[in-house]
Amino acid sequence: MCFHGSFGGFWHGGIGIPFELRNLQQPSIPYVRAAHHIYSEKHMAPQFYNGFHHNAAVAQTPPVPARGMKVDRNNTALVITDPQNDFLSPNGAAWYLVKDSVAENRTIENIELLFKTAKENKFKVFVSPHWYYPYDQKWRFGGVLEHLMHDLKMYQRKSPLSLEGFTGSGADFLDRYKPYIEDGQTVICSPHKIFGPEANDLVLQLRKQCISRVILAGMSGNLCVESHMRELMEQGFEVAVVHDATASAKMNDLDGDKAAKTNFRMIASASWSTNETINKMRSSHRISPYR
Repeated sequence: MCFHGSFGGFWHGGIGIPFELRNLQQPSIPYVRAAHHIYSEKHMAPQFYNGFHHNAAVAQTPPVPARGMKVDRNNTALVITDPQNDFLSPNGAAWYLVKDSVAENRTIENIELLFKTAKENKFKVFVSPHWYYPYDQKWRFGGVLEHLMHDLKMYQRKSPLSLEGFTGSGADFLDRYKPYIEDGQTVICSPHKIFGPEANDLVLQLRKQCISRVILAGMSGNLCVESHMRELMEQGFEVAVVHDATASAKMNDLDGDKAAKTNFRMIASASWSTNETINKMRSSHRISPYR
């Protein structure tokens, strides 16, 4: 018989021995110090062992550390991925996939607040857009959502040298962001083609401006934002992701927003809300550009 209690061992030769010290030379009866109830060994064992291992796992799991990132106008820039109609406009090709996440996070409003704060406080701003040209549609293999983007005709442009049909299209920037993007100061990088910045000139543009820290936001969270975060970290940048200035697809039992926010916390230098980020940008002060 087993007593149901808070800790235990084995009854061996008239002496209670903790589990980890037992040496079962003779038949032994497992017991747990009583807390009013007695259970059969068959009934008790799963409860005890499951609880024991769960408590041990909890005790051994440290909290996720929050290292943070310093913000300074001379070496910190705002990077926005895919601030475009196909994700952020109700008429966009992928709106139906991200609309719930956009509403929950207030993504559209928060991205605009980041643009506005960056401009008011003289931070450099970089946009990493997503554009496809007719020859990109002839790729012969790709990943699941890569194929979906092509099937939905997302981010379509006539050619790298033409803006025919661009204005107001899914590939165009959201109208409310254009005053910040088209001010002649924002760096609009060459397009990334799948999710990350490995194939465009974002890293080069950042390094040429002596940027070593990045505040990252945009679309979509678990695809382009997360891929940019990972690559920028691998390239030696500090990266703080603004987790409510992104949004991700929710499809069937898949929640891209939840997945992205988990990885932001576990991988990035910091994961901040829009309000936290704005406060840090406003309180930043000038120091040596080579810090």
